[in-house]
Amino acid sequence: MRLKTILFSTFLATAAALVFTACEKETEEVLVDNNLPQGALTVTKMGSITEQNGTGSKGSVKLGTDTKGVQFVQFGSDFQTVLATGTVTVYLSTSQNYVADPGNGNPNLKLIGIVQKNGEQFFKLDPKADTKFTHLILWCGSANIPFGFTALN
Repeated sequence: MRLKTILFSTFLATAAALVFTACEKETEEVLVDNNLPQGALTVTKMGSITEQNGTGSKGSVKLGTDTKGVQFVQFGSDFQTVLATGTVTVYLSTSQNYVADPGNGNPNLKLIGIVQKNGEQFFKLDPKADTKFTHLILWCGSANIPFGFTALN
């Protein structure tokens, strides 16, 4: 009988330990999105988009680096453009005009990415953009027209 009592007590103690351990909050994993700035963005250039071709494009644009030294283009929460075509691309340029040279490429254009939504968004630049780029262009490839631009000062 004494053995049963000891076994039962051991069982209860083990069960209680499991219950209390299971109720403890586990350490949450912190996932870092490397496509977003880490820490504060130090802005080096900025501008406001000038709309072209009735697209409603507008909003603030910033170019800067995060605390890890990674460069980003940031569209502000006020950014908007027509997204119906699904092909609005973002370029850095040495002028406000999009000039493609499909056969040779154009060293005065740097493709940044495709606009996925209106509102705040970030485009990681890896490697960093050359300082010769003074403008940002919104270009719609399917319509072959500019949607907007800004000088980055």
